Amino acid sequence: MWAHMHVDALIPALNEEHSVAAAVERLRALGLRRVVVVDNGSRDATADRARKAGAEVVLEPRRGYGTACLAGLAHLSVDPPDVVLFMDADLSDMPEEARQLLEPITEGAADLVIGSRVLGMRQGRVERGALTPVQRFGNALTCLLLRRLYGTQATDLGPFRAIRWDSLHALVMRDRDFGWTVEMQVKAARDGLRVVEVPVGYQRRRAGVSKVSGNLTGAVKAGAKILYTVAIHARLTRRRGA
Repeated sequence: MWAHMHVDALIPALNEEHSVAAAVERLRALGLRRVVVVDNGSRDATADRARKAGAEVVLEPRRGYGTACLAGLAHLSVDPPDVVLFMDADLSDMPEEARQLLEPITEGAADLVIGSRVLGMRQGRVERGALTPVQRFGNALTCLLLRRLYGTQATDLGPFRAIRWDSLHALVMRDRDFGWTVEMQVKAARDGLRVVEVPVGYQRRRAGVSKVSGNLTGAVKAGAKILYTVAIHARLTRRRGA
């Protein structure tokens, strides 16, 4: 399917020893060039299990989702792929659906593809309770702002996504925690990238605790950072246009 392109997967992981090996194995079964797991300071066997499953493991002890992603990208930059696939380690997303995310890029129709859980929900593909009310509200509010401020058609900020390496490099990503995904979408809109959403399934995690939705404090902090990121980049965009 993507024989003419090098596709690498990047998985940020923090204390995901119960699911990371299966995530790696299922992605490797798709024929990707390599799978890189960034252990973001885990206190369990995440790194060891990922390595045994066939992943290249990068150790990044400084906490933060964006920090982990940046460390993974620095690792990939030594021999960069054509496309980077991002996926979380908890198996809430279905690795096999990476095919749908990669197809618009490999066919030359998109630069960035977002796996939309909202579109998947409309098709009955999201497990009941997989997205908490707080997540759904925050996601809807942020996507509304993206549509109003940037004219995007965004329905989701999901972490399951694929992007061309050259497009990602040009975005100059900087966020080191929960603003990572929305920063990518804001900058993609600003730079006129071809962005496509495809519906994906989503299920409740079977083990471990979510770093965002696992507790109210984490969800509120993540939501606040996401909205702050949208506001900051909207201000920068207005300054550029002044």
